Amino acid sequence: MNSNTEGKILIVDDDAGVLSAANLLLKRHFKQVDTEKNPLRIPYWVNSGGYDVILLDMNFTRDLSSGKEGFEWLDKILDLDPTISVVLFTAYGDIEMAVRAIKLGAKDFVLKPWQNEKLVDTLKNALEIAREKKASKIKVPEGKNRKSSASFSEHPFIGNSEPIQHILTTIERVAATDANILILGENGTGKDLVARNIHLQSLRKEKPFITVDVGALTESLFESELFGHVKGAFTDAKEDRIGKFEEADGGTIFLDEIGNISLPMQAKLLTVLQNRTITKVGSNKLKSIDVRLVCATNKSVYKMVADQQFRQDLLYRINTIEIPIPPLRERTNDIPLLADYFIHLYAKKYNRAVNGFSNPVLKQIQKHTWPGNVRELQHAIERAVILSQTEMLQPEDFKGLRWGNEENNKTDTLQLEEMEVLLIKKAMQKHNGNITETARELGLTRASLYRRLEKYGI
Repeated sequence: MNSNTEGKILIVDDDAGVLSAANLLLKRHFKQVDTEKNPLRIPYWVNSGGYDVILLDMNFTRDLSSGKEGFEWLDKILDLDPTISVVLFTAYGDIEMAVRAIKLGAKDFVLKPWQNEKLVDTLKNALEIAREKKASKIKVPEGKNRKSSASFSEHPFIGNSEPIQHILTTIERVAATDANILILGENGTGKDLVARNIHLQSLRKEKPFITVDVGALTESLFESELFGHVKGAFTDAKEDRIGKFEEADGGTIFLDEIGNISLPMQAKLLTVLQNRTITKVGSNKLKSIDVRLVCATNKSVYKMVADQQFRQDLLYRINTIEIPIPPLRERTNDIPLLADYFIHLYAKKYNRAVNGFSNPVLKQIQKHTWPGNVRELQHAIERAVILSQTEMLQPEDFKGLRWGNEENNKTDTLQLEEMEVLLIKKAMQKHNGNITETARELGLTRASLYRRLEKYGI
């Protein structure tokens, strides 16, 4: 009996055997199935075929194992037509790449060799998503050059614990004023989220909210990035550019990681905050600015002042109101609320039939120290939802996350990756989540450390 489902499927794989077998199976279930061995012809098919789903191999003969080509083609497909659902063909060893690709916009992945029923069901689910996008003409881009709709800063501030309720009350009281705010807390606690909530409840909420990671700016870029430059100010200044302060004029500017800037940078920033004017690099013209200032740091700024690493006069300027955020380990009763929010968020985002946690997972989630705080919990659940094959998350879905107090675990049986996870977590705990200090102790760059945090879901 023919049970064809309306829908157009394109299969892209350089293995003729895979194309033949998949085509034989899928043409019994979908109205049109086409195959393509050469990925260079993908733009032709996308532009001329009106496909709903593309089943895409992660690796082609030019690059047999890295998945680089798969990422490139995923990005091109979504640029050409964001309504197409992309499902990945991947080997078991490529699951980490598949998880990354899903975060970049793919809808699902299927392991080779595939199970026929699983493959058909996955493509039917992807087809429904594509239909919904086309019907409502949703053109929400995702991926490398596209901001995820589920980014951390857009989540509601969740918690019933006394410290969180106090923070919410403080936000409500100070938001309508123009008082400068300093947010203190470890990495991953939600400092950016507090800053955004202050802006959204302020009288400036219709104006820009500009975030700057000042700790990542070099001395040479600091003034240009914050205050702007004029054409010809330096070698690469090919045109005038406004800085972040001018971009935030009338709204709020959020300076993250302010504890990481050097003393010369602090002096330049202090001058701007005192005078409420900026001077673009290469210009002598003063420009008045009207911004609400919110800053954040994971460092002990008062100790830094005592050690003459942070200017006391700058601290007085930025901390009219202080909002400390406790680490997740100090508000464990908020963990079930956060976990429930994240599991439903990602089940919906990735079209997974996951709706809860098994009892062992629930117990471990509440016992775990979460050195990466809410961000670590979020990434761990996101990855688990993507990998899970059941309705309830199981311990095996959290592969790579070492539960509990890792310091007491024996290390003589650990694999290399497990040792790396253990070392990173120990360093994160030692430096209270400070990325710069952790990277320095591990002998890594900040970028290398961020890649490992993403890889291991820390």
